Amino acid sequence: MAYWLLKTEPDEYSIDDIAQTQVFCWDEIRNYQARNLIRDQIKQGDMAFIYHSSCKQVGIAGIVEVLTDGQVEQAQFNPEHPKFDPKSSPDKPKWYSFNITFKSKFNRIVPLKWIKQQAELSDMVLCKQGRLSVQPVTEHEWQFIAERAK
Repeated sequence: MAYWLLKTEPDEYSIDDIAQTQVFCWDEIRNYQARNLIRDQIKQGDMAFIYHSSCKQVGIAGIVEVLTDGQVEQAQFNPEHPKFDPKSSPDKPKWYSFNITFKSKFNRIVPLKWIKQQAELSDMVLCKQGRLSVQPVTEHEWQFIAERAK
């Protein structure tokens, strides 16, 4: 099992939105580095933090489970969809997605400011490359944050 951090703007998709659905498709990612992680590394059974960004309380809001390996995203082929990609085709897709399901919401957001203050988390991708929308999290980082989020 691997661990991840998935960034979202809560006014678009929040941990509460995810909690209201049984299966939530994590799609419309248009960054090649994140795409490669989705396509090549995300697997069914992995766990992920949901991270709220571009909001008043920036930080980790809860946990989801990955339900599917990375799969070809269908929106890229639909000319009427805002994320349509004319350079992508079914035989050579560019973009991938995966399904998640809600596991838990933290009682309070684990703030980015706190995360950056922890020596144990200084190598975390979030602290070094914060803009990446899909990020790997080490098992040590996962345990350190999850234990303090209770």
